[in-house]
Amino acid sequence: MLLLFETAAGYALFKVLKENKLQEVDDLFEEFSSLDKAQKVVKLKAFSKFENTTEALAAATALVDSKLGKGLKKFLKKHAVGEELAVLDKKLGGIVQEKLGINCVYNNSIMELTRGVRNQLQGLISGLSGTDLRPMSLGLSHSLSRYKLKFSPDKVDTMIVQAIGLLDDLDKELNTYAMRVREWYGWHFPEMTKIVADNIQYAKSVKFTGTRENAAKLDYSGILEEDVETRLKEAAVISMGTEISQEDLSSIDDLATQVIELSEYRAQLFEYLKSRMAAIAPNLTVLVGELVGARLIAHAGSLVNLAKQPASTVQILGAEKALFRALKTKHETPKYGLIYHASLIGQSSPKFKGKISRVLAAKCALSIRVDALGDSADASIGIESRAKVEARMRQLEGKVLVSEGAKPKGKEQPQKYDNTKQGSAPAMATQTKAYNADADVATDIAKEEKKKKKKKRDVEAAVPSAEEEVPKKNKKKEAEAAETTPIAEEEAPKKKKKKEGAEVAEENGSHEVTKKEKKEKKEKKKKTADE
Repeated sequence: MLLLFETAAGYALFKVLKENKLQEVDDLFEEFSSLDKAQKVVKLKAFSKFENTTEALAAATALVDSKLGKGLKKFLKKHAVGEELAVLDKKLGGIVQEKLGINCVYNNSIMELTRGVRNQLQGLISGLSGTDLRPMSLGLSHSLSRYKLKFSPDKVDTMIVQAIGLLDDLDKELNTYAMRVREWYGWHFPEMTKIVADNIQYAKSVKFTGTRENAAKLDYSGILEEDVETRLKEAAVISMGTEISQEDLSSIDDLATQVIELSEYRAQLFEYLKSRMAAIAPNLTVLVGELVGARLIAHAGSLVNLAKQPASTVQILGAEKALFRALKTKHETPKYGLIYHASLIGQSSPKFKGKISRVLAAKCALSIRVDALGDSADASIGIESRAKVEARMRQLEGKVLVSEGAKPKGKEQPQKYDNTKQGSAPAMATQTKAYNADADVATDIAKEEKKKKKKKRDVEAAVPSAEEEVPKKNKKKEAEAAETTPIAEEEAPKKKKKKEGAEVAEENGSHEVTKKEKKEKKEKKKKTADE
């Protein structure tokens, strides 16, 4: 059995003399307590020395990543073919066995054996003193540490943070400069401000035109559209602007040049940002786009920091001020932050933006973790996630087919009749209207039938009109009779009242007569009694 041992100076192969000692793992380290005992257990068979630090670093990095380097491959082919090889790395042993056909062994006894060899390494390898090995190990460790700290240039998210920051600053400066050009040149040609809306086209037109008198002679086909060009030339003839000197015009021209150059540099920077985002975060780019993804990374500080955030934090990232204000005032918390500017949320209707932002944030959190911690450089996760978000959006807006799985289990219930659903095809959630044959263009036969129907209606309408005249006359008579009858009825109650009054008067008079007679009789009785 051979033991593969890697040192800072080179590769070493040791021949195991006492293989039976490997079975006693606990006592194996005692066999390496001294150099004499160690030489009885193992013996150096071959040693391959590194020529320089670069080769040593390449070999060390290959071993750290469990890869079979070219130097090690040649060394094993030359000295270890047909032997049983003891290795410290199980993954490396599998690669050696697959590519070179050498049987590899890995267990706890091999680890103890390697530990013992390391303890007596200077004595076991002839010609390798401690003074040589110590600086080699130190230099290799420093080089390996620098390699570990140095990330791949394709995976540096710091460039994205700086690029998106510069892009936002450029937009602000471009807007300020363009407004200054419009205001400055507007004194000379004020009509041009309303005719040319785009800032970059305006700056190019100013630089190309010079004074407004030259506008009629120039060809703006490379800058403006035809209709805008004709309007501009017409306005230049009747412009109400003031005259400016050549010195003023040169200053305006310099400022317009700055605007054009800044816009060109912004376009280059945007292309650079797109390429960086496609290399560093392809899945996130597919979901939310380059600008929104870059702003999320810049807000978090780095891609790894963003990967540590949960989906709920990604959803409101950028709206922290509104969140804490809502918590303080006990109002509703915000539903989205920077993610609001993603195209998927922009496509959804206002009442579903909150739900779509929550779904999109969940998928973004998964995509960010794949981009930050995964090995694959493709955007398959992002494409699948985007398809799911779009499916959810269609489901919310009622544009998806009614799924068979959503039907209730058990006995099938009879469906309600709907004349808009035709045939046995699955119906959409938002049904289209059925075919209306009456809405077709009428033929000549149909027109004739319609004319006949109209004539019938006219005849039927004329007959009732004649019948209505007779009732009208009767109504007049009834109205006159109704007016006379109330007068007669009013006179009759008056007569009755008079009769009743006379009868009452007669009754009252008769009562008074009887009272007088009674009094006279009483007086007569008194007189007769006195007498």
